[in-house]
Amino acid sequence: MVQKILWKYIVVFLLIVVCLAGCKPESSNSAVQTGYMVTDIQGTKVNIPAKPQRILTMSIGTDEILLGLVEPERMVAVNNLLDDPTTSSMVELGKRVSKKIDYPTAEEIASLQPDLVVIPDWGDLSRVDVLRDLGIPVVVCKGPRNLSDIKETITLLSQAVGEPERGQKLLEKMDAKLTEITAKVAKIPNDKRKSVVLISLMKNYGGAGCTFDEACQLAGVTNGLAAVGLKSGEVMTKEKLVESNPDILFLPSYNNHGSLDIERVKNELVNDPSLQSLRAIKNGQLVEPEEGYIYSCSQNFVFGVQEIAYRVYGDQFKLASQQYLTAVEK
Repeated sequence: MVQKILWKYIVVFLLIVVCLAGCKPESSNSAVQTGYMVTDIQGTKVNIPAKPQRILTMSIGTDEILLGLVEPERMVAVNNLLDDPTTSSMVELGKRVSKKIDYPTAEEIASLQPDLVVIPDWGDLSRVDVLRDLGIPVVVCKGPRNLSDIKETITLLSQAVGEPERGQKLLEKMDAKLTEITAKVAKIPNDKRKSVVLISLMKNYGGAGCTFDEACQLAGVTNGLAAVGLKSGEVMTKEKLVESNPDILFLPSYNNHGSLDIERVKNELVNDPSLQSLRAIKNGQLVEPEEGYIYSCSQNFVFGVQEIAYRVYGDQFKLASQQYLTAVEK
């Protein structure tokens, strides 16, 4: 009898141990599965408690990257230009995020209750510490200046949102598209290749060392400003424009939702007596590319390459409006 009672106690004890053992790992595994850490470009280790569902970024380029990695419903707000077809190739996705922002303060950001904020290093970084002090995870990324930067940023942000597989898929789609474009470019004879100058409303953009310059190279086009020694960040003068003497001028189309008189800008350029010697003006080669492509610093940079080639070399590179890459199932 005593032996039977003893065995009952042993069995009960073992059941309790098994139950406790079963519960404990489940709790521990849950924490591992939901929480993770990423290291941003400043070397800061950012703890992210769970996959973010209210994401906010501080540029249209990083908005585009995130919309290639997560569903629009996971964005708490996007840049107010993301639904403008003159600046964005992801208009329909932009429309699915109701809240639009311009350049919010730390207080305005906090009021949106984001669970992840992404700030490119070319922006105002003074808000980073303020937001972190409020307990908001903040990841600082590169404001991409070339293709390599874009790819690095995609990888970092895919880790930050808990979607590294989607990040890899997006990079593979970029490589595939670039391979397709550059294979066609390689068939263009050297004596048929042309030069272009981008007339940007950003007076210091378009020289050597920017994304547009690299896109020109991949498109088999000479960037006229880079050819005359102008670097990105340096202001283009009329003298430099005349010296470059491009075959084609890319004119601006950005109108800030209709508030900017682009026609006036174009007319001043075309009718300027000091520019009448330009091949592009003499031959009427004034082109309005889709700026949502050629200014892209996201995965859609590849369509910027194709857009340049299309506008310079014609229909073999034909590109429809509102093309974008995404790793999110449509």
